[in-house]
Amino acid sequence: MADTANNASPITVEDHRLNARVFRVMTAATGFAVMVSAFIGPWRVTVGLLLGGILALFSHRWLRNSSAAAINLAVGGHLHQVRLMQFLLRYLVVGAALFAAYEAGIASLPAMLVGLSSFVVALFVEALREFYFAIIQREEIS
Repeated sequence: MADTANNASPITVEDHRLNARVFRVMTAATGFAVMVSAFIGPWRVTVGLLLGGILALFSHRWLRNSSAAAINLAVGGHLHQVRLMQFLLRYLVVGAALFAAYEAGIASLPAMLVGLSSFVVALFVEALREFYFAIIQREEIS
């Protein structure tokens, strides 16, 4: 147990690869949704998808940086408490941006929520990838 307390970063190379794949799929899903919406949807829907997707990407990056500190809060220290506040501040920033865009009338609220859901699309793509490697190729999950 002492070894785990001294280990500053329990994140492995595979974790970084997974994070990069999820981020790429989130970016591609947002781009695809915005491109399709630009041709068939109203401009407020397109702006909402774009804003929601950008906020999802922003939130994902911010979460990656602050969640480890929130988990390590039990170790103690003022820096960890500041990081925990960043973890909670993320929700306030995203919510404020959604509220401001909706109140200004520049984006559709349902479209912004769909844009924020690009993380769900990325998780499904990752699950299908793992299913392919585990079942079709009979390899262990990476």
